[in-house]
Amino acid sequence: MTTTTGNDLFRLASRTSRMHASDIREILKVTSRPEVISLAGGLPAPELFPVDRIRRAFESVLARDGQVALQYGPSEGYQPLRELVAARLTSLGVPAASTNVLVINGSQQGLDLVAKLFLDPGDAVLCENPTYLGAIQAFDSYEARYVIAPMDDDGMQTGVLDALLADRAVKFIYALPNFQNPSGRTLSAARRRALVETARRHGVPIVEDDAYGELRFEGEPLPSLRSLWPEGVIYLGTFSKILAPGFRLAWAVIPDALYDRFVLAKQPADLHTAMVTQMAAHEVASDSDAMAEHIDRLRDVYRSRRDTMLRALGEWFPPGCRWTHPQGGLFIWADLPAAINTRELLAEAIENHVAFVPGQAFHADGSGSNTMRLNFSNVTPDRIEEGVMRLGKAIATRLGAR
Repeated sequence: MTTTTGNDLFRLASRTSRMHASDIREILKVTSRPEVISLAGGLPAPELFPVDRIRRAFESVLARDGQVALQYGPSEGYQPLRELVAARLTSLGVPAASTNVLVINGSQQGLDLVAKLFLDPGDAVLCENPTYLGAIQAFDSYEARYVIAPMDDDGMQTGVLDALLADRAVKFIYALPNFQNPSGRTLSAARRRALVETARRHGVPIVEDDAYGELRFEGEPLPSLRSLWPEGVIYLGTFSKILAPGFRLAWAVIPDALYDRFVLAKQPADLHTAMVTQMAAHEVASDSDAMAEHIDRLRDVYRSRRDTMLRALGEWFPPGCRWTHPQGGLFIWADLPAAINTRELLAEAIENHVAFVPGQAFHADGSGSNTMRLNFSNVTPDRIEEGVMRLGKAIATRLGAR
């Protein structure tokens, strides 16, 4: 079956009927207006980008190896960068060899490659509820269906996994164990072990999406899922949150048995990730002391902004609202009284020059109409307080009108 566009010349594939614009992308068009306080996008703070170091890195690479940097490169990625990523990850508790590292164009490409390799139309993905909107978009493009695991403050509720995996042919489990996007929750150590043990028992691989793992503000680091099951976990990481999202530079750590398949899936998509960007990133990240200092600064600033938002929520959100207390990352998740539809609330909020992301888009089953995602990383403390105040008043007004 094909999808028509009103003109028989363009007979699109049926799967395009499941392609929809991202709520976040659409909201960002509005929040570009300077008068709007945006608590919507998951953007790092641009004033914290190491612009001078990155500029010097590009200058050094082009002066020293310009002909290599501007040439085609291997699909697997720039070998020194693969080695550096493997060493950094191993030091952070994510076992990796350079031969397992595939350099990709953002974690989003990693999700697309996973879906391309695993999913036939109608195949199932087990995911948390809520889960990352970009993953839903990637999997929808390959006509996935979803098996939903509920969450609480300790992350995915792993007690239901045996039943979910026994009843359905799930191709893989998608999980964000650290400071989950959108909820900010962290999967507990006990549940990490339970998730891996259950997945291993059922023979179902795990895709571990760890975009925020280095942005921990409090608590002790927990074992990565890959460290618990290296041969069964595909691990995705990125420079977007610790260097610059404009690099579109990330990595997949892939079990030996799958690595060549991922390379073959990447080649027709883009041939390879830009060499000059890889080489500049390698130049920046090779200075481990400067990287550690930079990431410490990110943590300090984001921790302060998180604390500001938590205080403001406590002051301005009316009774009946609940929200998470993330130990790291970029997001706070709020559950509002059932009478509030946050898609409707958004229109009113934008009229009051504040924006957020309604939570329903993060639910693969269409639930969550009374939820919202709030971002604190790309907003100054005074604007966080003002934005939360405006939102809280809008919620209180709606509740009082019912």
